[in-house]
Amino acid sequence: MTFRKIMLPLVLHLIFSNAYSQEKGATTIGIIPKPNYIELQEGFFLLNKNFEIKYESDFEIAANFIKKFISQGISMDMSSKKPKRPISFIKDSTIQNQEAYKLIINPKEITIKASTGKGAFYATQSLRQLFPSDFENGTFRKKKLNLPCLMIEDAPQFSYRGMHLDVGRHMFSIKFIKRYIDFLAMLKMNTFHWHLTEDQGWRIEIKKYPKLNEISSLRKETLIGHYSDKPHKFDGKTYGGFYSQQNMLDVVQYANDRFITVIPEIEMPGHSQAVLAAYPELGCSGEPVEVATKWGVFEDIYCTKEQTFDFLEDVLDEVLDIFPSEYIHIGGDEAPKTRWKSCLDCQKRIADEGLKDEHELQNYFISRIERYLNSKERQIIGWDEILEGGLAPNATVMSWRGTAGAIEAARQKHNVIMTPTSYCYFDYYQSKDENEPLAIGGYLPLEKVYIFNPIPEELTKEESKYVLGAQGNVWTEYMASEKQVEYMVFPRILAMSEVVWSKTNTKDYQNFLERLKNFNSRLDALKINYSKKLN
Repeated sequence: MTFRKIMLPLVLHLIFSNAYSQEKGATTIGIIPKPNYIELQEGFFLLNKNFEIKYESDFEIAANFIKKFISQGISMDMSSKKPKRPISFIKDSTIQNQEAYKLIINPKEITIKASTGKGAFYATQSLRQLFPSDFENGTFRKKKLNLPCLMIEDAPQFSYRGMHLDVGRHMFSIKFIKRYIDFLAMLKMNTFHWHLTEDQGWRIEIKKYPKLNEISSLRKETLIGHYSDKPHKFDGKTYGGFYSQQNMLDVVQYANDRFITVIPEIEMPGHSQAVLAAYPELGCSGEPVEVATKWGVFEDIYCTKEQTFDFLEDVLDEVLDIFPSEYIHIGGDEAPKTRWKSCLDCQKRIADEGLKDEHELQNYFISRIERYLNSKERQIIGWDEILEGGLAPNATVMSWRGTAGAIEAARQKHNVIMTPTSYCYFDYYQSKDENEPLAIGGYLPLEKVYIFNPIPEELTKEESKYVLGAQGNVWTEYMASEKQVEYMVFPRILAMSEVVWSKTNTKDYQNFLERLKNFNSRLDALKINYSKKLN
């Protein structure tokens, strides 16, 4: 059967109504996130041990990735004198989007074209999904494989495609952090937002302030059950730990090798009770507090005295040495003003700076931190509460309380990242099944994630240019294990990957479910603990 050029929706309909068998020399095609354009052609590329990978130095990461991946099923024969069938990486400067690529498979060779290493790497993630899932875990036992001839032209819709992970409430191993980054890479996401500090634990080594790791990283016990269960019960077990600076440098390099930027989050002025347990002089009262043992919003936050800013600048200096990202996330959310209202230092600050109230004092706090980071050639991201009292001049807003913050910021010509709770909070229940594991609340099924459009309809075409993209958030109050994180993330991360990569007008939920059925075998091969409940 000869296929002419067909636009993507019809192509995918044909693909999914024909599940080719390996014996006939083909494979089911169901790439996630969905490419912009696919053209199917006659024939197959025969892959056996007699292949070679040809590439320029710019594409070394992508070439090494696909070589290692293929070798998990078919080993390259270096000694053969027969002409080798090439997988070629070609630099194409006419591809203007640095993350775009072309993938061409014909009977004689596989060609990947891109203008940068990023684009080439994303091409390998699409090529990877044309292989049987047995390649993922090294259980492919045949000596050859036929790949369908096709052409893919692809590029992302958004420049920011992220996933978040909170390690303040529950901490996870460096091995798992790298596995999490692998998930993102497989789905062409390019940002890992690492939430490192919280009321319940400080997770980043700061050498100048060792009590952050000796005291702030440990809580004496942890809440049992849901926060709404009364009376509260605790497990009586000390919990905590922190990542060394070398640990984090290792993660940054690991992510960089997969074209993923790690953005650290250092919370301020709120969610800082763990810090005040070690350094109470940074709070308004100066009275000692303990690292929080339950969840929620706490009134003990950083004071606006000079000593606090000296401390934070010292901390940020060490953070900047670890994380080369343009952005540093400074939190800015859920900071009650109760202590500031009765604090002599904070009230003096309001008077001295000519501020109207405590909300403008928060703007002063955030703007001052921004100026410091700008002086180091970095930019800040903050949760949408940083709009309160006025927005810091160069800040990017991460909109989580719906879309109102994003709309306001974009209209002020500030960049925006969309992560509203109703579409992007993967700590919400994903099923109405009464046997679902304990979660914070809410309900976010797979389909609702999938239909999310990061561009608020209230924005004009010009204003919508300030929406950089979106991310899924994973808050871990009720995720004590790595398997539980996986369960809450998958398959919703697959839907989110299409939200941020694929063109909105090509999305089709039923089509996505068909591809998901095929993709599940890949998740099984990778031993990912994913939910099978769609609603």
